[in-house]
Amino acid sequence: MNSVTTYADKPWLKSYFVGPMKLPKTMAPYPEISVYKFLEDAASEYPDNIACEYLEQKLTYSELKLKVDKLATAFADLGVKKNDKVATILPTCPEFIIVDYALMRLGAVHVPLSILHKAPDLLYELNESNTTTIICSYRRLERIEEIRNELSIKNLIYTPIPLFPDYQQPEIVGDPDALKLEDLIEKYEPNPPDVAINAKEDLALLPFTGGTTGIPKGTMLSHYNITTNVIQSLQWFLHPLERGVKGKSATLICVPIFHQYGHWAIHASISWGLRMILVDARDIDRIVELIKKVRPFSVYAVPTHYMELLQKDIKKMPIIYISGAAALPSDVAGKFEKKTGVPMTEGYGMTETSPLTHINLSAISKVTRFMTKAKQGIGVPAPDTEVKLVDPDTRVEVPFGEEGEVWIRGPQVMLGYWPEKGKGLQKDGWLATGDIGTMDEDGYFQIVDRIKDMINVSGMKVYSRVIDDTLHTHPAVRMAGVIGLPDPDRPGSERVKAFVILRDEFKETTTSDDILDFCKETLPPYAVPKQIEIRDFLPLTRVMKLDKKKLKAEEVGHT
Repeated sequence: MNSVTTYADKPWLKSYFVGPMKLPKTMAPYPEISVYKFLEDAASEYPDNIACEYLEQKLTYSELKLKVDKLATAFADLGVKKNDKVATILPTCPEFIIVDYALMRLGAVHVPLSILHKAPDLLYELNESNTTTIICSYRRLERIEEIRNELSIKNLIYTPIPLFPDYQQPEIVGDPDALKLEDLIEKYEPNPPDVAINAKEDLALLPFTGGTTGIPKGTMLSHYNITTNVIQSLQWFLHPLERGVKGKSATLICVPIFHQYGHWAIHASISWGLRMILVDARDIDRIVELIKKVRPFSVYAVPTHYMELLQKDIKKMPIIYISGAAALPSDVAGKFEKKTGVPMTEGYGMTETSPLTHINLSAISKVTRFMTKAKQGIGVPAPDTEVKLVDPDTRVEVPFGEEGEVWIRGPQVMLGYWPEKGKGLQKDGWLATGDIGTMDEDGYFQIVDRIKDMINVSGMKVYSRVIDDTLHTHPAVRMAGVIGLPDPDRPGSERVKAFVILRDEFKETTTSDDILDFCKETLPPYAVPKQIEIRDFLPLTRVMKLDKKKLKAEEVGHT
């Protein structure tokens, strides 16, 4: 690569191809529209297409829009207005989508909260966001009751969500003033008020994230952030296939839709009138069943899903399997490709970037039979996205090929952390991601590790992800995770500890010493774990990511 070339020259533009088909170098100008416009257009173009399926429930696009407009009318009658914060505590279900678009229709701000939150977490995020209305599953009513006296809530709305076909709902108990979502939709006509929305300035979402450090922060995402990101991601990288996909294909969404990755999948699917199949992220057998039955065009999941799917009987089908939200071990990707006949498409992003910033085009090229070999890694930046790698200490750009912190700037980057625009951003709008990455001569990026997950072993930088990837190459390892713990013999230094789950057929024959010997053969001495613990289970986050933070807290608590 020419030594005078800089990141500002966007060397990745030369790799904007899906097979022989060239992708646009820009998708600008981006329309300044509300997120609701996606649904409005899809219902107009594909009224009788199935919009979403969950268990035995199916909704066409016209039916979905009708429910959204009726609920928006009900919300307005309850006093919900533009800029009001409305929180949901809902699992993956059609009701989440209905609420989401009803709020977008009114210009209210959706605050999606995790269904796994305990009462203190809910209390913090509800009060921090100034939420005035809560919509939750009936199972969360009791949790809300624990903190109700510490909240300033005008409306509490619940909905019974079935867990499986023929599920019998137990008797509803809780606040007698709580309203039932289905009753509101039934009661009102679809006559919501017209609300003027400034797409670039008005918030659409306020999801909470841990960010790069500390206490959860509300991420201010505008309508423009979200709609632009859909256009510069799915609509861009599938641009050559639009005629064969738009209004015709199905997507299987395996990640919780209250998480930004799953939420993006909803907005992206609706923008092209796709059939969304919703499933509980933890129900691996159901996911396998749906892949075989539906043969979806694309599957949205996380690395843990693919580790589990490797244990299942999945046939070879031309499906675009997309992995995001966590680092994808290269060996898992290789084994999955061998099993299914197609490479996995890895994406990258953050809640703060709406979320997508990178996509691996080479994998899509191979799935569509335009390429014989796919590159590893998160791929190239989305169009109109600026990326640079900088030294995390000096904040100076590192030369091409060297490791540096990934900084991102583009129309999908948040307005700031709530409640202050610009908060959390660097000078000139750059977002420091907290991830260490590299870029090759084709402009393809790889993530080496999270800065906070790097382990300091006597002054040597040890990337936990490198050890994770190495462990996944052992034939007995089903899942692995590595953390750094304080070294009692060397103040200021850390020790490496690894946790593994073994494949069933190796549980009786493989020991931690076997895994340790393998590490000694494949890793530099300073990176070899001091201890390897074999477990039956490892803690996962709400989106099925390995929870290294919890692992570390457990270990520190033991010492």
